[in-house]
Amino acid sequence: MEQREPAQSTPQEGKRAQTRRKRIEALQEAGLSLFLSKGIESVTIDDIVQGAGVAKGSFYRYFRDKGDLVESLFVDLVRQMEAVFDACEAHLEAARSPEALRESYATLAGALGPMLLEQAGRVLLYLQESRAPAVGARESIHRLTALLSERALRLTRAAHAQGLMRPFPHKISAYATLGAIERLLFAFLSGEDLGDLLQLPGDLTSLLLDGLRMRVSV
Repeated sequence: MEQREPAQSTPQEGKRAQTRRKRIEALQEAGLSLFLSKGIESVTIDDIVQGAGVAKGSFYRYFRDKGDLVESLFVDLVRQMEAVFDACEAHLEAARSPEALRESYATLAGALGPMLLEQAGRVLLYLQESRAPAVGARESIHRLTALLSERALRLTRAAHAQGLMRPFPHKISAYATLGAIERLLFAFLSGEDLGDLLQLPGDLTSLLLDGLRMRVSV
């Protein structure tokens, strides 16, 4: 069969793609700003398109509804977090000592920190909305909550399987850790003074693991 040369993008096609990207970003940024200030359920699509400076028809060209826009805000963040959790879980499955356990969680904290700060607005929106009822456009927020809970449980199970954590029920260990992290993130992103931010990941890791890790008899 004759092989055809791949079609080349024309300048006009490149311009259309750039316009599409800019409009999507404008809608996302307008939506994020409004969601943070008014709450997801209080914001209308009319509010979003007015904030983005685009026609209402443009919204439905790129998003099915408000929930689809909310979900789009977290796609990159979820992908990056999944990769970090995968790496930490693999490290824990190979851990054989308390020092290795500490290193695994310190690496997790160190990788998540810059990522979460880079997407601070989206993280703050998640923290604001994740405790509200899972209705309407908030459903994607609660899917993210379920994902984080499951990944925290998997990390806890991996550490327990290696005999590196005290035998608390998995959910208690996982949810206590996740809850502490989320509370500190919310405080920081809301402007509370938490001291030396560079030292915070290490302090949190030590605080949690001192309570959760298995005591070694000497």
